[in-house]
Amino acid sequence: MRQAEFDGAGSMIRWTEAPGAEPARVYVHGLGSVSSVYHAHIAARPGVVGRRSLFVDLPGHGISDRPADFGYTLEEHADAVARALDEAELTGAELVAHSMGGAVAIVLAHRRPDLVSRLVLAEPNLDPLPPASAGSSIIGSFDEEAFVDGGHARVLLQAGPVWPATLRLTDPRALHRSAVALRRGTRPTMRDMLVRLPVDRLCLQGELSGELPGRSGLEEAGVRVVSVPDAGHNIMFDNPGVFAAAVAGTL
Repeated sequence: MRQAEFDGAGSMIRWTEAPGAEPARVYVHGLGSVSSVYHAHIAARPGVVGRRSLFVDLPGHGISDRPADFGYTLEEHADAVARALDEAELTGAELVAHSMGGAVAIVLAHRRPDLVSRLVLAEPNLDPLPPASAGSSIIGSFDEEAFVDGGHARVLLQAGPVWPATLRLTDPRALHRSAVALRRGTRPTMRDMLVRLPVDRLCLQGELSGELPGRSGLEEAGVRVVSVPDAGHNIMFDNPGVFAAAVAGTL
């Protein structure tokens, strides 16, 4: 396990790492998730294994620290990941990112283009105000103290069979602030940043989730969009073969 300070107060963002060839692949999880749980099985698949691979847990999530006075905005998450990549002495990494992690990866590529050479984004959040059924909208419907004092437990009970396994490992206050920040989005928006980035960009959308909004505009800007059959939001679990091919660049 490795770590880097991210807030000027001693708090650490942490990651586990597998050695291999460069350019490295950096895996970034979504809201209430853990990078190794969602991505280590992909990094070990034939055609993907052999690259240096970093499984980064965002602040407040997994094995990273969860300071109470941190903002947990998308920009702050991106800057924390940048600190991890600087500590790991990486440039030109390939970022493989899911959901909120996709938004963080876009912001990182916008703010620190030296760190990113390619984006593989699985159902990334591109716009503010996600649908009411989205996890961030459900969490953000509480005020912060109400969520900490009971809302987190309620969401755990209602979240279905997969998400609670890592959701319970996320600090409630960090989870709420991250969800509110995701609903608020960025300026420019994540979508506007994505279409302007000069790097190779691939967006994966599970067919069971429906058509990616604004797909034609993304494709006109050079973003490749692929609909993944037999997959919903968690593409890496629902169709790991296609997800792995996307990461490997053979899709």
